[in-house]
Amino acid sequence: MVKLARLPDRTPVKFTLTIPPELNDALKDYAEAYREAYGSSEPVAELMPAMLAAFLESDREFMKGRDAKTSGRPR
Repeated sequence: MVKLARLPDRTPVKFTLTIPPELNDALKDYAEAYREAYGSSEPVAELMPAMLAAFLESDREFMKGRDAKTSGRPR
């Protein structure tokens, strides 16, 4: 037996999304703000997973419900 828990599935999932032009413009502006803040240019497609994760993690009610729902699932 080892102390480290089994690693979760890390297989990337391709996700296609259609967005309105206004959101596309805002995402491009965000990528530019990111570049200005960190001095590193990242494409919107690379920023979006982190943005979505941060959004979900900031939703306390969702996370609380999700934790309760998944606490009984085997890993």
